[in-house]
Amino acid sequence: MPIQVDPVPDSAELPEAVDFAIIGGGIIGVCSAYELARKGHKVALFEKGVIAGEQSGRNWGWCRQQNRHIFELPMAMHALRRWGELAAEIGEDTGFRREGIVYTTTREEDIEKWRAWEQEARQQGFISHILDADEAKARSPGTTTDWVGGLFSPDDGRAEPSMAASAIARGLIKRGATVHQNCAVRGLDIAGGRVTGVHTERGRVRAKTVIGAGGAWSARLCRRHGIGLPVANVVGTAFRTAAATEVTPGCLTTPTVAMRRRIDGCYTLAVPGRGRIDLAPLGMRYAAKFYAAYQRKLKKKLTYRFGKPFFSGPEALGSWSLDGVSPFEKTRILDPKPDVRLARDTLAACQKEYPELADMEIADIWAGAIDTTPDLIPVISPVEALPGFIIASGFSGHGFGIGPGAGRLIADMAAEDAPLLDASPYRLDRFYDGTRLKQPELM
Repeated sequence: MPIQVDPVPDSAELPEAVDFAIIGGGIIGVCSAYELARKGHKVALFEKGVIAGEQSGRNWGWCRQQNRHIFELPMAMHALRRWGELAAEIGEDTGFRREGIVYTTTREEDIEKWRAWEQEARQQGFISHILDADEAKARSPGTTTDWVGGLFSPDDGRAEPSMAASAIARGLIKRGATVHQNCAVRGLDIAGGRVTGVHTERGRVRAKTVIGAGGAWSARLCRRHGIGLPVANVVGTAFRTAAATEVTPGCLTTPTVAMRRRIDGCYTLAVPGRGRIDLAPLGMRYAAKFYAAYQRKLKKKLTYRFGKPFFSGPEALGSWSLDGVSPFEKTRILDPKPDVRLARDTLAACQKEYPELADMEIADIWAGAIDTTPDLIPVISPVEALPGFIIASGFSGHGFGIGPGAGRLIADMAAEDAPLLDASPYRLDRFYDGTRLKQPELM
């Protein structure tokens, strides 16, 4: 595995029954489980591999409110508050640092979009700052491009994907919950038309409610139980550099590169929006729902490939017995092939922008599968046809940053408490009830 994540201890015994069973040990799963345990409920979390072994340990590490879809902004605002509270609350360092996020551009139309978004955001209590050319240059010292302007949020920050979900999972254990790694959930336990628990590879666990937060694998689990979850897994490449001079203390994105200063003195670099689709049956099944987003936003940024994932990946077809080995056990950690050429081009673009980084080298390259919905807005929703099951998936690359906010909303929904915010924009039925899907410009 090309990434390293902090270890989490396993709980010794599988419980017979819990209030809530959470499928998936990524940031969404651990935050949901933590918030439920914080409410005093009995919780068990199941992960087929290791905590944060997939996309939650492979993402950029940005924790932002700025440029979120207006539906996501309230959840992102709560998430940033929680990011600021969690370390002291759990007694663990998540790597969160509130260093601000800067966007720069050479296009006037970007400034116009940011200004329109900023006016809407102010109505929800969030303030960011439009930068003129000189201010954008000052916020990106050392760049060779003359920007026309930029956008800056001082309240946004960054966290370490190698640390964050693991730290929250250890905090979860401190609150009395159990964590079970290398323990795949093969399927849902259903009786009388409702979910009553989970079937794991180590045995059955009863639960009042089950939360499916399996990231790239969610659609395949749902499909086994007759639930259509329209997502496509976009494979994104990122990389860590060797230690290098600090040119930004936080996160910075230009038209050609996104970069985050890491607490180890290195950078995580990627190209905004670029990715690959590994063609597979489930993704192709929902292709029509992605047509508008493809035409408007994704057409120039995605490549396509046919290969092994068609037959054995998270979007492959085929069922399995609850008493037999499942696809989730066959692939403990999904480790897609990164785009090495893209990584090298990204490094070159960064070095062209920052000549003082000319000697910076790539240390590690990796890829992760990003579960993406047709409107780039997550699904946080009970399943009407299967009471007792809540889907929390399709975060479209935003899950890490908004994870603590999403976890709170999911916990409220599961516990039937007053919700943190209106969850109707995240309902699963929007893809089937004739709702006109949003096609956001900014995400």
